[in-house]
Amino acid sequence: MVVNNNQDNINNRRSQMEDEFMLFVFPTMEEGREKKPMHTSSLTGAAYVQEILNGHESLCRRHFRMEAYIFHALVEKLRENEILEDSTIVSLEEKVAIFLYAVAKNASNETLQDRFQHSGQTISRHFGDVLEAITKLASIYIRPPSLRPHPVLRRSHFHPYFNDCIGAIDGTHIPVTISPHEQEPYQNRKQTITQNVMVACDFDLRFVHVHPGWEGSASDARVLQDALNHGFQVPHGKYYLVDAGYANTPQFLAPYRGTRYHLQEQAQVRQRPRNRRELFNLRHAQLRNHIERIIGIVKKRFPVLKVATHYSPGKQVDISMACCVLHNFIRLHDGDVSWLNNDTPDIDPHLIVDVPTGDENYTSDVGAFNNTREAGNHLRDYIADKLWEDYIARRA
Repeated sequence: MVVNNNQDNINNRRSQMEDEFMLFVFPTMEEGREKKPMHTSSLTGAAYVQEILNGHESLCRRHFRMEAYIFHALVEKLRENEILEDSTIVSLEEKVAIFLYAVAKNASNETLQDRFQHSGQTISRHFGDVLEAITKLASIYIRPPSLRPHPVLRRSHFHPYFNDCIGAIDGTHIPVTISPHEQEPYQNRKQTITQNVMVACDFDLRFVHVHPGWEGSASDARVLQDALNHGFQVPHGKYYLVDAGYANTPQFLAPYRGTRYHLQEQAQVRQRPRNRRELFNLRHAQLRNHIERIIGIVKKRFPVLKVATHYSPGKQVDISMACCVLHNFIRLHDGDVSWLNNDTPDIDPHLIVDVPTGDENYTSDVGAFNNTREAGNHLRDYIADKLWEDYIARRA
């Protein structure tokens, strides 16, 4: 087995070297005319990567969407246990740079060929290898949240009412490219073509579960049910905050319908909550805002999530997961997010797809949730009553 593996490695390297030499060194004869080599730039891919990593700190953020020190940490993580390694022609740093440049700019294979001076086959192979390697890191960097109350829950607005809350959940739509005869299930209510990705986060703005790949026409609640059928768990006695597109259950606490909910709505009226429902919805929105923030951050950092890419459907699903893994990796290494507010993505604004922000109301389409809604209503009423009782006492 070892001999076979070694022989496979030798064959792969030989094939890669042959690709490179054919396209970079040896001109070919076509119809009696000599064909010039295509990739002759003096700035090779390796030189370009080093120029970015050793240049101004904003360059690495702009082109690779993270600080240089985090880039190096990511390379070393992928190098551990030989998840990925240098090849004869292309270093691991350059392979990672090819992938990050692609997801930062939605760069085509042709653009990547010009930028990194490699053949299309080489670009495609390294992009796929890095994508696969990063998605494999999901089990390490996307993990269930802590069961201890987060420090944010110790604030007087939320303590002790939300002590059993461990995070927030939402569905986010990501544009996809798919063949015309398969598009109908992926058409969302805005008539654009997307996948519906369920994401859960904790109060440290880290993803704790990601469930990508569902068609854009699927409701948020149905995607959540599928996630529960495939390994997503809510510990006994704990719950996540969800919006009105989900059923209100003991595990997934939703706001009161027909009552002001979003923080912008609360700010516009410029008045204190008038009853327990408004107060509950206000506190609920303040905490659930974490999921809206994390979705906004990951889409700003990786603008490829806002456009329909040219990759295969399977790769498009994996790219969604990989971007969430990278977000958590960057978060773990204290990456800055403030620069994203002033960043201008290198993507044509006309390519950005208009997508829904989430379901407006739960449509009773998941039987398992319907059976526990009464218990969820009792829990929500209990919390709302305690909130209102203490709120009135403090104002007295």
